[in-house]
Amino acid sequence: MALLDIRFRSSTLQQATAVTVLLPEEREPGFQWPMLLLLHGLSDDHTTWQRMTAIERYVRRLRLCVVMPSADRSFYTDMAHGNRYYSYISAELPRILHDMFPLSRRREDHFVAGLSMGGYGAFKLALNNPDQFCAAASLSGVLDMAAYFRNVSEKGNREDFVRMAEDIFGSPETFTNSTNDLRRLAELAALRGNCPRLFMCCGTEDQLYDNNLRYLSLLQSLGLPVTYEEDPGYAHTWDYWDLKIQRVLEWLQEE
Repeated sequence: MALLDIRFRSSTLQQATAVTVLLPEEREPGFQWPMLLLLHGLSDDHTTWQRMTAIERYVRRLRLCVVMPSADRSFYTDMAHGNRYYSYISAELPRILHDMFPLSRRREDHFVAGLSMGGYGAFKLALNNPDQFCAAASLSGVLDMAAYFRNVSEKGNREDFVRMAEDIFGSPETFTNSTNDLRRLAELAALRGNCPRLFMCCGTEDQLYDNNLRYLSLLQSLGLPVTYEEDPGYAHTWDYWDLKIQRVLEWLQEE
């Protein structure tokens, strides 16, 4: 595998940014690589998957390009008071990558996955763009976002998170039923009948365990194609995500 650290100026973000890419070194003439967009969590950046897991070793045997962008603390959103990370990740970055590398443009060769904040981002990207992604995986994702920030606010001890939510999403009224609301996106996917394959996993000791169960219940009630795995004893930790990214890679090869 080739490990590439790419730095460039994004016209969408109006600033310099970076992306880490794992690219197989050998290919047949004319072959175009499938692409996995792998998203980081709230306190991480484009280097963290590479530093904290053995992702390079796990994908070495696969014919797959892995793209790890940086998105700050944006929840992969066009922020109410901040930068347009959703537009960057969903539109500008793919254009740049396809210009740089021999990547497939077929929907069936585009996947997205992420942990925690990145799990939310993965489902948002896939549900908003079912013609672009065929599968999405969430590892310990913040999937019921409205309930998450409501719970934080009611506890009264994380005012920083409440302010962050306002900067990212605006008011609760503007969030509900918007393109940032995963519950509404799931309902729309069920109505359209073109939902990407979805994978969810969470440890039973994770603070987001109940959050994941609520969103799983919604997906199942809508009849959407979701695979769910929970793992006793695991919390919101890298030993769990290092284990489960291996399972995600296996799941991507199943269909």
